[in-house]
Amino acid sequence: MAEMKKVFTANACPPAGPYTQAIAAGPHIFVSGQIPADKEGKLVEGTIAEKTESCCRNVIAILEEAGSDISRVVKTTVFLDDMANFSEMNGVYEKFFAHKPARSCVAVKQLPKGVPVEIECIALVGDVSSL
Repeated sequence: MAEMKKVFTANACPPAGPYTQAIAAGPHIFVSGQIPADKEGKLVEGTIAEKTESCCRNVIAILEEAGSDISRVVKTTVFLDDMANFSEMNGVYEKFFAHKPARSCVAVKQLPKGVPVEIECIALVGDVSSL
């Protein structure tokens, strides 16, 4: 049975509830949904593009802490509170996920703390022996 390891970095938004930033299990890292907030948990103001960038930077910091990187992401899920923001989100998203991992993007009625975008992902561990 694969061991599970909690992942935490002070360089990304802290969890807003009873969950971890990510779990490394076997050769995978499961990154919890990242909202547009800084490492102190303060919500990022600005455009959907700026908020999407904040989500992606949180993902990057967490993956780095887990010994991986964004190029090893195999699946993402993007949650939007309004599909009218899809194009602007997508413009930023494609800069970070240039390798085009599998993705789902869904509109939801509401997201935690009233944010308009949240991104979660599954990535491969950089070095499986480090678990």
